[in-house]
Amino acid sequence: MKCQKCDKVATFHITEMTDSQPEELHLCDEHAYEYLHGSKAKSADEDACSCDDCADVCEIEDEDDATLKELTEDLMETDFQSCPCCGLGFQEFRKTGRLGCANDYRAFQDRIEPFLLSVHGADEHVGKRPKRRGSVDYGPTLVRLRNELTDAVATEDYERASILRDKIKELTLKTA
Repeated sequence: MKCQKCDKVATFHITEMTDSQPEELHLCDEHAYEYLHGSKAKSADEDACSCDDCADVCEIEDEDDATLKELTEDLMETDFQSCPCCGLGFQEFRKTGRLGCANDYRAFQDRIEPFLLSVHGADEHVGKRPKRRGSVDYGPTLVRLRNELTDAVATEDYERASILRDKIKELTLKTA
């Protein structure tokens, strides 16, 4: 979606209630910054505040502006990241709401995790499971054990590796 004031991609979607009617704005980061801080920026340019009474407030507002600017830059940087496996860009995920492959969960983990928590209430599957697998899910345990096995083999700790291999076999039989 394009910004309503220019041809850049709209990264901010703002909904305001005016006269009990929602007004939607789709703005790029620059126009969103102007929209959100337009009056502050103009007043600061026109006449800088020199009174001692509000010096602390002015410093806090400057810190908020810097934080918003950092957040905007961070969003822009993330928008142009892409999955090394399927090539899906994060910006495309934001538009469609669909991931391209299983690796996208790792590639965009820091951005997708809060979204999954807000939508699903958990970051792991907690729904129904196939009946043939039983009631216990050993998937995360198996992944952890396989990673430990790889580390044990890499460090040539073969006794520990054999114990881990046996645990993996045991859990694999339980899940079959």
